[in-house]
Amino acid sequence: MPRSSRPIPADGCLHVMCRGNNRQFIFNSEDDFRYYYELLRDLREENHIDIYHYCLMSNHLHMIVSLYEDSTLSKYMKQVNLGFFNYFKKQYDYSGHLWQGRYKSCIIEKNNYLLQCGKYIEMNPVRAGIVESPDQYKYSSFKYYSMGNSDKLVTENPLFHEFGSSLKRRRELYIDFVLPEIIKTRLGMERFVGTDEFIRKHEVRFQLKNTRLKRGRPRKDDK
Repeated sequence: MPRSSRPIPADGCLHVMCRGNNRQFIFNSEDDFRYYYELLRDLREENHIDIYHYCLMSNHLHMIVSLYEDSTLSKYMKQVNLGFFNYFKKQYDYSGHLWQGRYKSCIIEKNNYLLQCGKYIEMNPVRAGIVESPDQYKYSSFKYYSMGNSDKLVTENPLFHEFGSSLKRRRELYIDFVLPEIIKTRLGMERFVGTDEFIRKHEVRFQLKNTRLKRGRPRKDDK
């Protein structure tokens, strides 16, 4: 069966997700997390990619990326994932497929949905039961926004400024925004995330229905 076309705007924001083949762990150690993080960081500039939010989990990862007319997202993800595969193969004497197919992506409207999706991503470790609060998890963008931790992978989400007039206030309100609830979205099941008007516009533009068709036997929702 031919691959479905991948909607990628000339400029805009996408939620990007990659998963280990058969949901196997792709990060088994601190070194694994660090190596992938460094690939994301070091290859980002040459491909003209901004990353607003991210979370690296043991068997998958999420990012919100911002694109420009000269961005090369497909090249970026291929470089990063192939580079990590070569590292993983050598590190663990591994053979076979490491990644579960191509990266997945959906287009996000540049309004409050952008922050809601960032919240969803940074709460992944909490939903998975790994930590009780997102500030306890090392491999996400949460502490950049909530505590001001240095993170060379992150380009600040432009909507972050709407939380307050001072940096201290923005951090306080960001914590209040993320912690009270875990939003329920269909990220990963939809191609476009935004208002009804935004979704209809992009369905027409890319000639694709918003909801993806699931293949095979139904499975439990992914974190």
